[in-house]
Amino acid sequence: MKIEKITDNKIRIILNLEDLKAKNIDLHSLMSNSIESQSLFVDMLDEAEKELGFYTNDSKISVEALASADGVFIFTITKVDEEVTKRKTLKIKRKSTNINNQKAIYKFNSFEELCNYCTYINDNKTLDINSFSNNSSLYFYNNNYYLVFSNIDTNYSNIKKVYASLSEFAKNISKPEIFECKLLEYGKLIMKRNAINRFIKFFI
Repeated sequence: MKIEKITDNKIRIILNLEDLKAKNIDLHSLMSNSIESQSLFVDMLDEAEKELGFYTNDSKISVEALASADGVFIFTITKVDEEVTKRKTLKIKRKSTNINNQKAIYKFNSFEELCNYCTYINDNKTLDINSFSNNSSLYFYNNNYYLVFSNIDTNYSNIKKVYASLSEFAKNISKPEIFECKLLEYGKLIMKRNAINRFIKFFI
């Protein structure tokens, strides 16, 4: 795999068939929106961070993919101009979360922050976390804690308040489906189901 910097906001990543073979990915998996291809994309961004300091964080990105006849794949990754993003979201004071998604991941920087959030949920009886999501998991990765919410009820009456409370204690992870692949591969699963209720039971 070869990574080249084009501009501060654009890089080029070149893969060949040997690179795919080393990662146990075939052409079908690469061209489809499979878990393997998503995991490969996350790995490429990680390498770009390490080698070039190309940090995507919460930036929107566009990806162009080209394949040559000799089995070389070229990915051009571009970060969306921040000034354009600012102009489009000028009236938004806080980064919003898409409440129509059925999956969400939130990052807590420390065990104490996670405790503070769970204490808040335990004390605030108006927020029924089970009605918000009947499937939550807790992972530990890179010295941070991640709450993964699946099967979110997008019709839950207090869904906006739940997201607002999470934003006070943690950081929303964009592209949760892709990031979950990284947690599954590299993270340590601490609690598989009903993570918040179990955390409250054991630690609060």
